[in-house]
Amino acid sequence: MQIRRFIEDIQHPKQKKKINVNDLEFQIRQQTDDYFDMDGYSLFQASICQLEEEGVLSPILNNQVNGKSPSLALLYWVNAKKEESSWDRLQMMKLSNQFDFSYYERHPKWQTADEWQRIERLAAFLQTSDEREFVSVEERSLELLGHEKFLSDEKAFPEGKGFLQRVGVSFEQIKAIKEGEPFVHWLQPGKEIQDIKRVLIVENLSFYHTCIKLLAKGQLDYEPELIIYGAGKHIESSFSFFDRLFPAKEYLFYYAGDLDAEGYSIVVRLMKKYENKMIQPALKIYRKMLECMDQANEQVNQVENESDRDAFFAMFTEEEQAKMMSLWQSKKRIPQEVLTVETWRRWQ
Repeated sequence: MQIRRFIEDIQHPKQKKKINVNDLEFQIRQQTDDYFDMDGYSLFQASICQLEEEGVLSPILNNQVNGKSPSLALLYWVNAKKEESSWDRLQMMKLSNQFDFSYYERHPKWQTADEWQRIERLAAFLQTSDEREFVSVEERSLELLGHEKFLSDEKAFPEGKGFLQRVGVSFEQIKAIKEGEPFVHWLQPGKEIQDIKRVLIVENLSFYHTCIKLLAKGQLDYEPELIIYGAGKHIESSFSFFDRLFPAKEYLFYYAGDLDAEGYSIVVRLMKKYENKMIQPALKIYRKMLECMDQANEQVNQVENESDRDAFFAMFTEEEQAKMMSLWQSKKRIPQEVLTVETWRRWQ
């Protein structure tokens, strides 16, 4: 009888399915010419019981039976197909002092030949890692895994982004550094790097150039020695490059972005990610923008995070919060570009 094969054919890898045992027997009977001569039902009933013991089938206990002797439940669940381990247990044990294989035991689908080859290359590297120097993640990814973007580009390599996490290995163990992306910056003329105390980070390029002009006139708030062009969300990753460029000491960082959903989130995420840095919103600049409510425009295709909004609003007065909430509720925003060398004159 082909009962086991039939059940395996309809088994789903992630969810269980319901079957009627009488319908199943009818199909088996149709495919077996000598079904009655071979006492087919007895064999059928024994096969169902065996599959039940193995956990392949589970009876639905609702007092309904199939009306035959020995009886079976009328309805059964065909349980999700159990994934079986495919790697050699002995080989796994040999590498267990270097890797944590618990993820693979819970998710056997990851026990592929390609994944094992990656683990073997990683194991060989770790044996001599003490002799190696730190390089970028991309350089190490190319060396160990054949492509510079394997560990970082989830879209191109969906199996690569979580590889180190699956095996329980850190970037530090493979001597790899996530290099900060460089950012555009401007140092006030006449100042040296060691003179920097105050840093202004701005979201948009046009206002970055405006700030340089205003600082040259002695009109820019906070009188920063350094101005950084944040380039929208880019600053969230590029800011780590700051410590590579400038001396290790305490700085005051002021951030100014658009008054919109994404602008709120950028500064809040930046403050959380780099909580060891003294980053704060450039309130004086934001307050000037709030005086330009008549130039608000539509907020289009932005991710609205209410938690980030509330965290940002909390740093302003109640009156200012009311203005920003009005913008939020009406789907409006105030871009940085309302602040130009011309409009700035009203505050001089």
